[in-house]
Amino acid sequence: MPRPEYVGEFLGRDTEVHAGVRVPMTMAIEPLFLNDRSRRILATLVREHIDSGEPVASQVLVRRGGFGLSSATIRNVLARLEKLGYVRQPHTSAGRVPTDAGYRIYVDSLLTRPRPSRATSAVEAQVLEQIGGRPDLDTMISAVPHMLSQASRHVAFATTPSAGTAEFHRIEFVPLGGGRVLVIVVARNSQISHKVIELDSEVAVGDLEQAANYLNIEFSGMSLASVRDAVVERMSHDRMLYDRLVARALRLARSTFEGLGQQVSIFVDGTSALVDEASAPYSGITLAALGVMVRLIEEKHRLVRLLTEYIDSPGLTVIIGAEHSDPNLRQFSLVASTYSDGRDTGSVGLIGPMRMHYARAISMVDGAAQAVSRVLTDPSGQKSPAGS
Repeated sequence: MPRPEYVGEFLGRDTEVHAGVRVPMTMAIEPLFLNDRSRRILATLVREHIDSGEPVASQVLVRRGGFGLSSATIRNVLARLEKLGYVRQPHTSAGRVPTDAGYRIYVDSLLTRPRPSRATSAVEAQVLEQIGGRPDLDTMISAVPHMLSQASRHVAFATTPSAGTAEFHRIEFVPLGGGRVLVIVVARNSQISHKVIELDSEVAVGDLEQAANYLNIEFSGMSLASVRDAVVERMSHDRMLYDRLVARALRLARSTFEGLGQQVSIFVDGTSALVDEASAPYSGITLAALGVMVRLIEEKHRLVRLLTEYIDSPGLTVIIGAEHSDPNLRQFSLVASTYSDGRDTGSVGLIGPMRMHYARAISMVDGAAQAVSRVLTDPSGQKSPAGS
């Protein structure tokens, strides 16, 4: 298949901002030789193929497109689009389907148009209803993928911000017996981390409370990463260990903050919807590709690594087919957007077949991200979505 002609100014090693969205620079394109008529015909073909899953014939475009053009004229345009690599013909007697590049042109056209504020606000309202009033960040974020998956029938995900830069608020030590202590670390963004640490011997409840009070007074307001570094630095000074209380508090803190704040939690929902999609006619998803995606979802650390590779700046990210760095994922598309707690960012998004309803997916993901940001920056959750 011929490679479409592209122009574009590269802004980074792997990605480029195009139509306000970061995409891999191999597909960050501005199509040449496409006049307005060709773009409209291509967009109609993509929409028809998304709705039907079948190759789109010129007669369908004549009936549905409202172009006022003959079937012969549309066939000529389609032949040119095929030559440029934006559509292909699965069989000589069949109509045409969009290529990855054709989908990209279509998606970019969606992104350059203002998204309906009413649709985005409706999604925000649903998310706010789902997550409002939940006690901590993980509980709030874990509710988002279920709502998105139910509404879209795609795999949905949400990641928490990396806790390393979260602001430390307080720590609690709860004795479990047998020298085991449950540690609860609360950050100011409502993120709560739990960890069980093993001690050489039992520690009295009063001593644990004193240790927690010392750490809360000394380190509250610092980032978790800074707390970890400060504890290690203080323990390097022998004079800090002469005080029995301080020494115990620092040892507890060292065990607590070791590795804490370096992980990103991810929540996923809707794998069954992906299996249903793959079994549908014209899904374009092979069983081998489905297996790769299911394993990626199960091995969440790999999915986090993939998302970190793709989502390297705030805003929307759309990855389509061949834009995936892993060839095994090129039968899927990904739509993601970042949310912010005022300091750090996490992400929400959808994974589905290339033949996904992009306009709806973009609106849902964007609205969900805005709603999460609204809750995290306004803990009362009482603000109404914009435009409502």
